[in-house]
Amino acid sequence: MSSHDKGPRDDRWYLNIMAPNTKGEKFAWLDPTSIYINGAAFHDLLDDLVADLNGLEVDVVGGLDAMGFVLGSALATRLGVGFLPIRKAGKLCVDTDRVTFSNYSGRTQDMEMRTPAFAPGTRVLLADQWVETGGTMDGAIRLVERQEGVVVGMAAVAIEDNDATRAYRQKYRCVAGVVPGSRWQSECNAQALSSFASYKPEMAFPARHG
Repeated sequence: MSSHDKGPRDDRWYLNIMAPNTKGEKFAWLDPTSIYINGAAFHDLLDDLVADLNGLEVDVVGGLDAMGFVLGSALATRLGVGFLPIRKAGKLCVDTDRVTFSNYSGRTQDMEMRTPAFAPGTRVLLADQWVETGGTMDGAIRLVERQEGVVVGMAAVAIEDNDATRAYRQKYRCVAGVVPGSRWQSECNAQALSSFASYKPEMAFPARHG
């Protein structure tokens, strides 16, 4: 349990402060960055993810552009390993490998990773904010495996339940703030959280000190 204990660890209280989409269909259906803003929420999320990763051997955390950078770098720090950014195409000033993938909205995009990034056999934990269709994660897996890295797990705020993500769960250690079988999982799959009815931005405001 963290120093910000809000009850049983599987309560995942911080999921209540995620913000609903207010900008329309071309955006994701909710915004988990409110968890990152709130220190207690962010630290409890990390506590839960690290606990669920217990025993997994990881050499580096690969974070997916862009919000996977936030979660991935924080997890890397907690795990005592390095962080590898996996970026949208055209951002890196060194030699890269590139893949094409379809994101959650069905749009085709390109993703790049520096080459070489690691030695063959390096164990990589992939992190992204949200895994919905699995398309973005599939692109990252291909980039890692092309350099003979070994994907050992995935971490996210939430991993929705569908054929693609069930295949990931069978192959890799998959951890998320949203626990499979919980009401949160059902609500995420339906893309409508009951907490939206009482959501207020002030719920996520960081604590002021001094």
